[in-house]
Amino acid sequence: MRVVAILLFALATSSSFGQQIFKKKQNLLGSPFEITVVATDSIQGNQYTDLAIAEVKRIENLISDWIPTTQISKVNQNAGITPVKVDKEVYDLVERATKISKLTSGAFDISYASMDKIWKFDGSMKEMPSPEAIKKSVERVGYQNIILNPKDTTIFLKNKGMKLGLGGIGQGYIADKIKVLLQEKGCKSGIVNVSGDINTWGKQPSGELWTVGIINPMNKNKVFATFPLDNSAVETSGSYEKFVTFNGKRYSHIIDPRTGYPASGIVSVSVFSKQTELADALATGIFVLGVEVGLDLINQLNGIGCIIVDDKGTIHVSKNIDIKKYQ
Repeated sequence: MRVVAILLFALATSSSFGQQIFKKKQNLLGSPFEITVVATDSIQGNQYTDLAIAEVKRIENLISDWIPTTQISKVNQNAGITPVKVDKEVYDLVERATKISKLTSGAFDISYASMDKIWKFDGSMKEMPSPEAIKKSVERVGYQNIILNPKDTTIFLKNKGMKLGLGGIGQGYIADKIKVLLQEKGCKSGIVNVSGDINTWGKQPSGELWTVGIINPMNKNKVFATFPLDNSAVETSGSYEKFVTFNGKRYSHIIDPRTGYPASGIVSVSVFSKQTELADALATGIFVLGVEVGLDLINQLNGIGCIIVDDKGTIHVSKNIDIKKYQ
């Protein structure tokens, strides 16, 4: 589970050639969803925003692990029993997710949904779970046990009790799919924001690029950098609202799927990429890997940028981001 990104859009109010900004907000996927499009009139604006909402629902009914009739739910229901044939779209998404698991050494893992929920972040926890309970909580987690058959497009979870959850990549995937769909339908500019997974294309009616402000969660009243987004995406994961503290150490609600222990040391990760799907998954992985290892990984990837805020409020950036340029 992720916290919605702390992001601020700067939207121009002026228009040219009759182009206007149209926005629609809705609660989808159990989270806030917002679509912003540039269109000639309200009829066209509503057509684009309605298409976006329909696309969210279409994909949700393929990949949600909460809806019992989806293809991912069928895979989960047949864990340890039999492979399940899925649409190529679903198969390819799961395959890409496993590749990111390998890239992050398992810090990102869609089989995290198999974890026993032994950590509580609602204020009810008075002591840490025992080391034995923590170890046991991740026994059924492991992307290596997701067996993919490309010939038949089947997915098989090797062990009973295994469960896939695409929350850490699915929302980014949906943002990317909406962008492509609306571009195909003639929408030349817009922003899609799926619970903090943000992708942009085109420009504002004023001719300026869409911009996003990044806020330090340790000082929520101040934007420390504003970035233009040129046909690109950003995703922010944070633990600034959900965490527990034991013996002076802060534990976030984002759990390391390899160990069962909550990630610590980071309060916010923002990843910039051309694709929201990749930014989404990498943000979760970096959160678990920590500042040093996370930045080292990002610095090896072309076209990916990263801003990390640690639990002391210090800002760390990847080598391809000149933070002073945007402050």
